[in-house]
Amino acid sequence: MLKIENIVKQYADHRALDNVSLEVEKGCIFGLLGPNGAGKTSLIRIINQITAPDEGSVYINGERLNPAHINRIGYLPEERGLYKKMEIGEQTLYLAQLKGLSKAEALQRSQYWFEKLEMQSWWKKKVEDLSKGMQQKVQFVATVIHEPDLIILDEPFSGFDPINAEVIKNEILELNKKGATIIFSTHRMESVEQLCDSIALIHKSKKVLDGRLKDIRNSYRSNTYCIEYLGEEIKPEATELYEVVKSRNLEDTKEIVLKLRNGVKVNDALQYLLSVAQIQQLTEVIPTINEIFIQQVNGIDHA
Repeated sequence: MLKIENIVKQYADHRALDNVSLEVEKGCIFGLLGPNGAGKTSLIRIINQITAPDEGSVYINGERLNPAHINRIGYLPEERGLYKKMEIGEQTLYLAQLKGLSKAEALQRSQYWFEKLEMQSWWKKKVEDLSKGMQQKVQFVATVIHEPDLIILDEPFSGFDPINAEVIKNEILELNKKGATIIFSTHRMESVEQLCDSIALIHKSKKVLDGRLKDIRNSYRSNTYCIEYLGEEIKPEATELYEVVKSRNLEDTKEIVLKLRNGVKVNDALQYLLSVAQIQQLTEVIPTINEIFIQQVNGIDHA
């Protein structure tokens, strides 16, 4: 769907993007991650043709990025892009027509989304009269109303309470199910775990990690297991099988985290543990995307 090749963007003496390349598969939800100032917004602006790269190329469905692609992209910026004094209904109609819809189509789709997101009573309200979360709902409607093939969401949950965040999350999944490709830029790592198929991590203007979410998490597996058990405290005698990372007493049970020695299978350790304790639960410890994110960023910063 989207191919980015060797993008470089320089602002005076600051290099915002340094030879960044990545691919977004058609029909996926792609997480674009990175700390503030990493270069994510610069890349998003290039895809939206707000700015142009100094070097490199962007392709959509095999075609070099050009003005004709604008109407097939929906962009939800992190900052608000609404006219404060304009009525919500009028504004939605205006923005929909800018994306190529007729007035009749714009009205029909606006009414559909306003009803779907329970916004019917807002039609005559002005943006300045709405809360931050309400404004974000309006902006979300403006982003998707023309049914774009590529949807770019920059911190889409900003300003939402948990209930409305869940509503928008479900709408994102529904749009993806209907065929939209979605680029999702956020600092909320729990949202990445819930939504994204693939991710890329940008730090200090460079891409430092990318791939399918499941593959990345699996690459960080360390043969470590968390075991909840009953009985006497498990002692670290079986040093040929594992090393104890940590242990603690819970309310009704005990917990121990073990890292298996090289070549040791989990069944080998489990067989021994069953002889000395009553095992309630065994879970493999795989780092979350948030933990991988922090590890990668700290590793580069302290290199």
